Amino acid sequence: MTAHSHGHDDFAFEPVPGLPETLPEGEEILWQGAPAWRSLARRVFHVRKIAFYVTLLLLWQGATTLHDGGGFAMAAVAVLLPLPLALGAVAIPALLAWGSARSTVYTITNKRVVIRSGIALDVTVNLPLAKIESLAKRLHRDGSGDVPMTLSGDGRIAYLALWPNARPWHLARPQPMLRCLEEPEAVADLLVRTLIATQAAAGLETVDGQPEAKPTAEQPRPPLIAAAS
Repeated sequence: MTAHSHGHDDFAFEPVPGLPETLPEGEEILWQGAPAWRSLARRVFHVRKIAFYVTLLLLWQGATTLHDGGGFAMAAVAVLLPLPLALGAVAIPALLAWGSARSTVYTITNKRVVIRSGIALDVTVNLPLAKIESLAKRLHRDGSGDVPMTLSGDGRIAYLALWPNARPWHLARPQPMLRCLEEPEAVADLLVRTLIATQAAAGLETVDGQPEAKPTAEQPRPPLIAAAS
């Protein structure tokens, strides 16, 4: 499991979109996608909450002016003067969400999950399927959703290296997360099938050129999928 940082120029001529290098022989892409930027804006950059807060401040400014004896004209001025700053407070995180979604590519292959993200500094995180212990899915009201992954004990990546593609508040044991997907259930189901196929292949050993199943006790348990809180 690796995490690499690159400048944006390093991805100007990607041999495979979303991947910094050509896939090795025997590895194939099963799915690629990215976060939905509007969902990312709401759930990661909290644009709606910021917009609600600045709206309350503007209304309070106008109401205070009226209460202190100013007319409607003065109240309008009191609201309109700070309006550009208020709009900027909403626009900046919205642009960050758009840029983050645009610079993020999620890739699932038959060998690993790759998360490439970063606005100013590209970070590529490779998650071998063998290191993914279980996964969950969390659905949102707008139809988007998240697929967080629990890694095995020796597979850990720093939370800051993953953010915003990390399950919130899981700092001690960070969980990589495919975030704000438009079709989270389909992606989670694909990943589960791929993990099961990988575990089934790992549970086979070759005897005289023929695959033979290992004893059941030695086979890894199937990955768990649950609803994330």
